[in-house]
Amino acid sequence: MSVFLGLTISLVSLLGGFAAMGGHVAVLFQPWEFLIVFGVALGTFVLANPLKTVKDTGQSIGEALSNSVPKKTDYLDVLGLLYTLMRELRAKGRNDIEPHIEEPENSAIFAAYPSILRNIALRDFICDYFRLLIVSNARPHEIEALMDEELMTRMRDQMKPYLALSAQAESLPAIGIVAAVLGVIKAMGAIDQSPAILGGLIAAALVGTFAGIFGAYALVGPLANKVKTIREKRSRHYVIVKQTLLAFMNGAAPQIALEHGRKTISELDRPSIDEVENQTMNAGPISSSDGSVHEFAQKGAA
Repeated sequence: MSVFLGLTISLVSLLGGFAAMGGHVAVLFQPWEFLIVFGVALGTFVLANPLKTVKDTGQSIGEALSNSVPKKTDYLDVLGLLYTLMRELRAKGRNDIEPHIEEPENSAIFAAYPSILRNIALRDFICDYFRLLIVSNARPHEIEALMDEELMTRMRDQMKPYLALSAQAESLPAIGIVAAVLGVIKAMGAIDQSPAILGGLIAAALVGTFAGIFGAYALVGPLANKVKTIREKRSRHYVIVKQTLLAFMNGAAPQIALEHGRKTISELDRPSIDEVENQTMNAGPISSSDGSVHEFAQKGAA
């Protein structure tokens, strides 16, 4: 919604201001100039980036347009799943938690958090590090180094659309000049025409420069920043998992480890301690791997 609102404000201000100072808005309607500018921009974008980045950019733009960022309930789901897994591991041991980690799609614990089951990358991230916690004797600082490396790699991949769009925004003014030059060439071919016709051709050529500059600084550039913001917020889940598991591996009780993760959430979206306790620690009984029902963590449990 904010993307469309911002674009609407920009266009209304632009066209309204141009009309108010006596300009003819119809002059700006030069479809072939826009085709040259944005067609060349699209072509150079595909030329400059791998196909995976092109596809991911389309997906990231969709996320930006829909403002697809985690909500407080999404953070509570992550915290709740981590708490349940940590309590299961501490209360029952490795043998009982392993089936949930190896086959999360068939796990009663994961089934309680469908938003995480749908997020395959996040689900696998959680399972991978719980698996390391169960089967290896790696020390916490070794796991932390591995997590940091994976998070850096993930963030680098997630930022590729932002970098690609930013580079395209920088090139758009120059592409606009190319369109303008082509328009001037056309105008020079009609140099023997009347001043009215020649003036119209030159005005049409200048629209190419306008389209390139406007597209760069009022459309693609801001959209790139929006993509960056959305992707950073969507990656916050992984930091929560990292900090929670590191605290748990260092000996913290599950509810204390959960607080380490909660504190990494932005203050604007962070659930309160009471919300975390009510919706995660007091969630009630959950079926264990053997089909029995195990009562997890009541409020204030150790």
